[in-house]
Amino acid sequence: MLNHFFHSQIALGIAECVVTALLALAVMLLARRRAPGLLKELPVAELRGVVQIVLVGAVLAFMLRGPQWTSLLVLAGMMLAAANIVRKRAKHIPRAYMQALISICTGAGIVLAIMIFFGVIPLTVAMLVPVGSMVIANTMNTQSLFLDRLRGEVTSHVGEIESALALGASADAALLPYLNTAFRACLIPSIDNIRSLGIVWIPGIMAGMVLSGASPLFAALYQFVVLTMIFSSSALACFVSSHLATSRIFTAQEQLVLR
Repeated sequence: MLNHFFHSQIALGIAECVVTALLALAVMLLARRRAPGLLKELPVAELRGVVQIVLVGAVLAFMLRGPQWTSLLVLAGMMLAAANIVRKRAKHIPRAYMQALISICTGAGIVLAIMIFFGVIPLTVAMLVPVGSMVIANTMNTQSLFLDRLRGEVTSHVGEIESALALGASADAALLPYLNTAFRACLIPSIDNIRSLGIVWIPGIMAGMVLSGASPLFAALYQFVVLTMIFSSSALACFVSSHLATSRIFTAQEQLVLR
């Protein structure tokens, strides 16, 4: 329908953005009583998102004409921004920014480095930036889920944790059951994505590769590669974060500070 009114790609793209943004607002307005704070956040998030992605598109267009190593600087900037977003979600956890930054850089950085070493991801702007951004973004989301779930587990079980400490358990031992619960919960979406691949959804990379002329079979295999990279990066980031959590949640004297 929109293509009958807008004949240029830019105008059509803007119109499509407006329609989808209004649809998201309508859904959140309908469900505003379930999460009233999100309704206020959504318009700002949508505006930021569209401005940021347009700027990224312009930067990518410029980078395609420059040296390929600049893609590494872009990914480093994405990791810094991702850690800052996690910090806002985990604002009740002390020093959450450094915890998120170390975890994301370790998880996404190691996985991407291994994939580049083996040639799974070519060291080119056109491939490394889009694929790397997906890995970093999903690692960021998983890290946010992990820290948010961990905070909820700890604040819901303050009595149990302090009782364990009073009986002589170490801070690590007292926190372990709730770390395990948060760790498992945050990885469920990534596992479900792999499990449902090709049955419930056909992700964007596969569709884009097929449309660009790649073999559908190779595109399918590469999509599996990307999703398993995302899972590995997310799991490694949360594993690192779980080892950093105790020093954030307890004092040096093993007193619980997160309530």
